[in-house]
Amino acid sequence: MRALAFAVLLAVPVVAAAQAADTLTGRITDQAGQPVPVATVEIIELGRSVTTATDGTFRVALPPGRYTVVIRRAGFAPVVRGVTLSGAVVPPLDVALTPSPFQLEPVTVTATRSPVAADASPLPVAVLAGDQLRQARGVSLAHVLEALPGLRTLSTGAQIGKPVIRGLSGPRVLVLENGSRLEDYSWSDEDGPSVETGFVRRVEVIRGPASVLYGSDALGGVINVISEALPDAAGRPRFMRTGFTLSGASNNVEIGVAGRAEGARGTFGWRVAGVGRFAGPLHTPAGELDNTGFGSMNAEAAAGWRGQRGGLSFRVAHYGGEFKLLEANGPDTTGTEQGGPERKLGDERLQARGERVAGSWRLVAQGQFQRHSLIEVSDDTVPGGSGSLTESEAFNLLLQTASLDLLAHHGADALHGTLGVSTVGQWNDASGRIALVPDARVASAAAFAFEQLALADGRWSLLGGARVDARRLTADADTALGMGAQSRNATAWSGDVGVVWRPAADVAASANLGRAWRAPTLFELFANGPHLGEARYERGDATLVPESGRSVDVGVRVGGRRVRAELAAYHHRISNYIYIRPDTVFIDSLRVYQYAQAQAELLGAEASLEGEVLPGFTARARVDGVRGTNLSAHEPLPLVPPLRTGVTLVWRDALEVDVDTYARQTRPNPLDIQTAGYTLVHVSAGRAITLFGRPMRLDVAVRNLFNASYRSFLSRYKEFALDPGRNLIVRLSAGDVD
Repeated sequence: MRALAFAVLLAVPVVAAAQAADTLTGRITDQAGQPVPVATVEIIELGRSVTTATDGTFRVALPPGRYTVVIRRAGFAPVVRGVTLSGAVVPPLDVALTPSPFQLEPVTVTATRSPVAADASPLPVAVLAGDQLRQARGVSLAHVLEALPGLRTLSTGAQIGKPVIRGLSGPRVLVLENGSRLEDYSWSDEDGPSVETGFVRRVEVIRGPASVLYGSDALGGVINVISEALPDAAGRPRFMRTGFTLSGASNNVEIGVAGRAEGARGTFGWRVAGVGRFAGPLHTPAGELDNTGFGSMNAEAAAGWRGQRGGLSFRVAHYGGEFKLLEANGPDTTGTEQGGPERKLGDERLQARGERVAGSWRLVAQGQFQRHSLIEVSDDTVPGGSGSLTESEAFNLLLQTASLDLLAHHGADALHGTLGVSTVGQWNDASGRIALVPDARVASAAAFAFEQLALADGRWSLLGGARVDARRLTADADTALGMGAQSRNATAWSGDVGVVWRPAADVAASANLGRAWRAPTLFELFANGPHLGEARYERGDATLVPESGRSVDVGVRVGGRRVRAELAAYHHRISNYIYIRPDTVFIDSLRVYQYAQAQAELLGAEASLEGEVLPGFTARARVDGVRGTNLSAHEPLPLVPPLRTGVTLVWRDALEVDVDTYARQTRPNPLDIQTAGYTLVHVSAGRAITLFGRPMRLDVAVRNLFNASYRSFLSRYKEFALDPGRNLIVRLSAGDVD
């Protein structure tokens, strides 16, 4: 809780302090000079926005400082402008928008920890927002993100998924919420990110190492889930609005209900929201998969104040539910199955964030306390021969984490960057009849600097940063795991240097060299027991050292009025790569698998092309693939996604057809189970309607339209079950809940 106190102490003066504000004015027009009304003008750093009047003009009071201004209007390409207010007379910001059929996200805040135009980042970034996010929302964040280039899902049914970025997953992919780390049991295949996608405004993904900004676990990439900004009264004395979403899915008879209320009065804004989802067993073309249903109840509440010099906000979130697991011996075909294993998940987070503008500096303190509980229960036969089942607790894991980030953003027209300090304290408690990991504590601290420099009127952008992390792990003795009390210290450094060159207004070429690291998990260090789900006995290695990775990324982005294209290629070399290998020893008829380390590399590329074929009709094509090799063992890395291609046809944002083709993995690891290639067709449609006098939106989608029988290479059920068949999804929303 101390982490949250720091954020409050920094921000208390924000609400009360007064400072003379400059007024930023401007006019938004089209290419013919005609005014564009109801365009959104957003000040990214402050989370404030205004809309243009009927004559295209806008006006907003801001304290002195450097800001990123984004202008958006449906049917036009968004525009990003940097403005500096210094107390002198501010020239008007007049912008002429260009028509565009594409849905573009022009700014990223994850790639540099401060807002930057997407085409100015040498780090490869993907964004999911708007209609694409609304149509994809579900209980699993990983499944929602799967359509982005370079991203896949390591799935345990349709309700649990772990994101895979360029062939890396689990503890090598870091998930953030509003810039704060989300901690979970990343070593467990059945514990995915605890994120309710119904509360999300946008998701930004860094495809590649980002430890220089976020520390350990950002070896393969970073996923930043960004919530909707709190409402602003925007000159009105007060207001309140409500919204809801009703949804249903046919495959597993899933029912979803979501509601939201929010409002503002003066400088104070607030929001409360809740989502409930309940589903039965999944169905494949071969029949029902027993014990694959779930139920989840998630909620959030947030409130904050905004002053001329900054703001202060608090957020409380809960993510939880019960998720049933298909047993490894396969689906029940006799109709006698009475139950099975079940994961009970509970995740609560308290977040606080304070900001203060001080001249050319913007100071930010953000703290978070997270309580993450994971319990697995299974059905055991009651002694005495009655044949009835009773629920017993296999294991009970509790992870509590407190984190604090202190950031100082500075900027001028050419040079801007961030100085930061981060600390994390973590407590792990384990109980239950199955010993998985010991009770342990982790303390870490880091300092970093990240700078960006624009040259030659913005044609060249240089980026560079460095970070040092110190980490201490203390583990208690555990007789069940056969280990004594011990502690481990680690120090690691990360770095990044990149360049962006714009030979023309719509062309950007980039190159980036980064170094990242990750610490071994408790399971990799101390595991010593059966893993029945994989039919093996696993042993950790307490001598494992942190992984370190070096990655080279190159890319080209071309944007035009009717055509857009992007090509990215990368080479990722990982030293001390942690993997599991079979031994010649057997314990209780189970083969022993030992964690070990090796040298590894991943090579891959992503390409996309989008164009307007006819007015209102656009087409997108994409392809991504990765090749992973264990250089020490001279064999492919396990669970590396196969080649994927896709084509999407869109008609006026009202009708969309997706065709995705997944190739057969031609380089499987010896432990992999091979699957055949397959093609899936998805269709979705949506339109605005009026119901009971209220504007609403109706969306309809059909996943796996032709009910194809297939097994995903990254499915944990692939050995004994098909993936889900056809699924009709209907969603009705009002009040812009989605």
